[in-house]
Formats: sequence, C-alpha cells, structure tokens
Amino acid sequence: MRLRVATTVFFALGGFVFAGWAVRIPAIKDQVAATPGTLGLALFAMTGSAVATMAVTGRLCERFGSRRVAVVASALLALSAVPPTLTRSALALGLALLLFGVAYGAIDVAINSVAVDLVAALRRPVMPSLHAANSLGSLAGAGLGGVLAGHLSPTGHMLLMVPVVLAATAVGGWFLLTRPLPAAHHEQAPVDRPRRLLPRAGTALPLFALIALCAAYSQGALDNWVPLHITDDLGGGQGVAAAGYAIVQGTMTIGRLSGVALLERLGQTRVVVVGGAVASAGALVAALAPDLGVVLVALAATGLGLANIFPVAIARAGALGGPNGVAFASTLGYGGILLAPPTIGFLANGFGLPLAFTLIAVMVGAATVTGYAVRNSAAR
Repeated sequence: MRLRVATTVFFALGGFVFAGWAVRIPAIKDQVAATPGTLGLALFAMTGSAVATMAVTGRLCERFGSRRVAVVASALLALSAVPPTLTRSALALGLALLLFGVAYGAIDVAINSVAVDLVAALRRPVMPSLHAANSLGSLAGAGLGGVLAGHLSPTGHMLLMVPVVLAATAVGGWFLLTRPLPAAHHEQAPVDRPRRLLPRAGTALPLFALIALCAAYSQGALDNWVPLHITDDLGGGQGVAAAGYAIVQGTMTIGRLSGVALLERLGQTRVVVVGGAVASAGALVAALAPDLGVVLVALAATGLGLANIFPVAIARAGALGGPNGVAFASTLGYGGILLAPPTIGFLANGFGLPLAFTLIAVMVGAATVTGYAVRNSAAR
C-alpha cells in the first residue's frame, strides 16, 4: 500500500535528519567553543522548543490536516538543520536550534497522527513497524554522518543532506497527500473525532500518556548512560561501550520490526505487560550485575522488551484523542526524555551510577503496571 510506504518514509526521514545532525555535535561544540554547560543549554533550547511545539501541533493537525503538517514539518526540519552549523557562539547555536526543535516537534506529532489514521484504516497494529523505520532512519543518518565526518564540515554535511531529504519529502508528500485511506471516513471531519472520543476516553488517555512518558524516559536514560555505565562501572573499553549502545538500539529495532506480528498474536495489553516485565528485569540486571557479559545480555533483553511500549501508547492515545491525544502523549513522552539525563545524573552523584541506573527498571515497571490497569481500554 503506497500510503503506508509514504508514511514509513516520513518516519525514517525524521530519524535520518536528527541523527545526521546529532553525530556532528562534537564538531559543532568545538566550532562554537562551548563548554559542556553552555552546550547543554543550547541543546535544551532545541528540546524545549520541540516540547512546546508538540503541545500545539495537535490543533494544527486538526485545522490543516495531519498529512499537510507532516510534509511541511519534514521540509522545515531539513532546512533548519543548516543554520546551527553556521554559528560561532553558544548563544547563536541555541537560537538557531529553536527552529530545529520546532520542526522536530511538529513532525513527531503530525506523522504519528497520520499513523493513527493508517492503523484505523488498515485495522492492523502497524505502529511499531513505523517506529522501526524511525530507528532505521536514525541508524542510517548516524552511519552516514560517521563516514562524512572525516571528509566534510558539519555545514557541508547538512548541505549535502538537505536536497536528498527535500526530494524524498516531495515524492513521499505527493503520495501522502493524494492517496486516500482505504476507509475514507477515518479522515473526514478531523475536528469532530477528538470531540466525540475524548469524553469516552475518561482517565485512559492520561494513563496512556503516562506509559509513553515512562517508556520514553527509559529510552532516554539508556541512550545517555549505557556507555558510561560500561566504561566507568564495569571497566569496558570505548568499543564495548559503543557495542552496548548498539545492542540496545539494535534489539529495540528488531522488537519493533516484529511488533506487528506480536500485537496481532498477543494483543496490546500482553505486549505492554510482558514486554515491560522483561525490560524491567533486564534493566535491573544491567544496573546491578558485576559481569560485563551478563550486562550486555540484560541490555538486549531491555531493548527487546521496551521496543513496543511507546508505539502502543502513542497509538492508543491517538485512537482515544485524535491528533490532540497524540500531541498530549508525545509531549509527556519527550518530557520524559528531557528528565532522564539530569535525574540519573543527580542520583549517580549521590548514590553511584549502578544504583541510579535502577531507576530505569522502576520507570519501566510503572509503565507495565499502568498498561495492565488500562487493559480494558486497549484493543486485545
């Protein structure tokens, strides 16, 4: 189905652009002569504007249509990746990243809203496979960035990437905007759907948003702290630390690629509860086990178990609340990513990183319990 392929392309483009830019952060840090603290503030400008944009993008999707917003946001994301690479001070970097964050927040909500409509039209739980495309796009963007880092400046890299992304956006956007859903009524009167569904959602929508927050928090904590845990607490080298990070990302991608089959076979409640239990146990072992080999196996279990929790939460939030539901859950989820580095760091300063790392198990456990609590609101 061409509409599904086009939606997949936009998920992949978001990950591709963001990862391509992110791997050039060390070079940009040197270029603007930023300290870790000032760089952190500049990056916070990006994440802060992304969260703020997520909070309002649902209304934009209702007014203009999720597909149109996704296409515009994808083009803006590509174009806004260039200005940060031209800056020469941390302040200028932070200001340039405001627009990049706006574009990233907008495409995240818009394309997930398109995906919610697609899931309803296909009557298949394809959301995890779409999020897998985002992960694969991220891996491709990071890999290409690593190759180009030795040959091109960050500006040259972005200028090379922009026309490719814009061309893909144009082609994917044409299919996205011209191909109707199999059941056209799913996209008619987009303003009416949230109003009809929100009263029936009750407390379920905030609870699915809470699941998204816990899952995103756990992913953000793993991304930021796995390499340091391996090197500082377990004595692993930089190569092993990179392998630990790759294990989490790789198993999460594999889990999402198999997520459609799992959801159709087991149902959403079992996927969230069983996956959450596996991820929570894996995170606890990864935090406390003294053996590096055991920790790597535990990280693999964590990535597999965690893989489909966030996509399911976003899909259910969208089914209950339309684009506003997606915006609400995405905003809380991204907020979880924001909270992960400082809270783990604060606990690590006081109690050591292994003990702080157990907070990931607690957060995934909270998502598991909440997933069971809303089992009657989840399609089985």
